[in-house]
Amino acid sequence: MDDPMHPARQKFLLRLLNLLFPLAFLFPTAVFAAADGPAGLINHNISVACLVIFTLGYIAVIFEEKLHLKKSKPMLLVSGIIWMLISILAEQEGIERSSIEAAVAYDLEEYASLLLFLLVAMTYVNSLEERGVFQTLRAWLVSRGYSYRRLFWVTGTLAFFISPIADNLTTALVMGAVIMAVGKDKPAFVVPALINVVVAANAGGAFSPFGDITTLMVWQAGRVEFFDFFTLFLPSVANYVVPALLMTPWLPTDRPAPIEEKIVMRRGAKTMCTLFLFTIALAVSFEQFFHLPPFLGMVTGLSLLMLYTWALRLRTGAYKPGHNKDYILKHGNLDTLEKVSHAEWDTLFFFFGVMFAVGGLSYLGYLDLLSETMYGNYGPFITNIAAGLMSAIIDNIPVMFAILDMNPPMDQFQWLLVTLTAGVGGSLLSIGSAAGVALMGVSKGYYTFMSHLRWSWAVLLGYAASIAVHWLVNG
Repeated sequence: MDDPMHPARQKFLLRLLNLLFPLAFLFPTAVFAAADGPAGLINHNISVACLVIFTLGYIAVIFEEKLHLKKSKPMLLVSGIIWMLISILAEQEGIERSSIEAAVAYDLEEYASLLLFLLVAMTYVNSLEERGVFQTLRAWLVSRGYSYRRLFWVTGTLAFFISPIADNLTTALVMGAVIMAVGKDKPAFVVPALINVVVAANAGGAFSPFGDITTLMVWQAGRVEFFDFFTLFLPSVANYVVPALLMTPWLPTDRPAPIEEKIVMRRGAKTMCTLFLFTIALAVSFEQFFHLPPFLGMVTGLSLLMLYTWALRLRTGAYKPGHNKDYILKHGNLDTLEKVSHAEWDTLFFFFGVMFAVGGLSYLGYLDLLSETMYGNYGPFITNIAAGLMSAIIDNIPVMFAILDMNPPMDQFQWLLVTLTAGVGGSLLSIGSAAGVALMGVSKGYYTFMSHLRWSWAVLLGYAASIAVHWLVNG
């Protein structure tokens, strides 16, 4: 098990690490040095097989749209196979079962906290959507009769400020609907505007613990305190404003025909908005004042939503004899548990697969290898910048989970830097973030990988500007 690694295997492992973590390609000699000599479980055939399986699973995720295969399916399979192989390896090497059980329990605890938090947030978003909150916002914007350039900035700015409260995926879909409604016959407007929304939603989520999964992971892991995230506000503004300014001269200058669309929010919509904000405050309070995990505050807030919808159904006669489908047509569906069932389960199960698969690779020692190579030899600043570039190819969730699992010794400036770069780096490519992938699906062919790539130079300049501002303001 502790024999020196064969040179051919060194090359093979390096290629796999290059595919999964492109930063390793920049520093191949360091990877060889780290891999040379006693390497623990990394040198075992079963360990190499786990890395290959993870690579194949992630290739399937990257080509999700082409394969018509939801991203959760390969990752769930990969995570199960990896831990099965680890169990076989433990039998062969005489490893105590308690160490495997502890590793699995740790991953389960991390995932359960994330799952409960996201499930509550998704339920609230679905409830607000059913009450017509997002549709009303969309109708109001469309009816203003803004010029294309003004609408470009309005939708981007709204996306930037909504995503810290909601999530970047929902924000992008709402703003994307506005853009498609007024500009479907203007590709010269639609493509830059959709890219602008993706950048704005990702940038806005980077300075809030609730705005992106990666910020939520960093907060729940205790690496950065709640209010310290807001020091990333100015870097996030730079990340959004720089590409927007660069794209503006290419936008049409005329004004679209106004769209008259009147949508009235259903009963209880404003109260649900207030409850959502109060639930977020509860999550913060549980963390800051009671020293309890934030998901407990979110679940408590979910109970308030459930009680409110129960009271609303009583007042509107949902439980009276003779209740039928006419009630739902008039008052809408007030069943909160039904909203839970409409959560984005593909995403939630994808997170499970990623976290357990990465957890397995961490148990085998691959993350220690990367940590020693990247952080130990080249320092956190270069590594954290490269982590953002990785997130444009590999989803930022596994990138951040891997870094948290490595737990390199970093001060708060560096933890904030990697939070920023992992959050906004996905904007460089259309497949780099959930917001981009979602808009490719609803834009009816306007917004594609190649159309985004043509503007990646502007997004890259915004990425560099955000790092520079973070250095100036928080360094």
